[in-house]
Amino acid sequence: MSYSLYLSRQAEKDKRLIAEGGLGAKVRMLCEILQRNPFQNPPPYEKLRGHLEGKYSRRINIHHRLLYEVDEEKKAVYVLRMWTHYE
Repeated sequence: MSYSLYLSRQAEKDKRLIAEGGLGAKVRMLCEILQRNPFQNPPPYEKLRGHLEGKYSRRINIHHRLLYEVDEEKKAVYVLRMWTHYE
């Protein structure tokens, strides 16, 4: 069963930077993986701690991460950020 993918307002804004940075293909590939299985490994994901507990991160490149959270009950993935390192 696939997951629904939703982008936050910030992730929608980040899409422009992703396109300008030439990272669109990589982000599309990661989003396709998240829709199939947000816990698929590889590519590796990181379960975050501290104030970001309950969220996950996947590397877009050395500088940028895709930050997301998963709602198993609704089979939904919420992409929160797609540019820079999480705050």
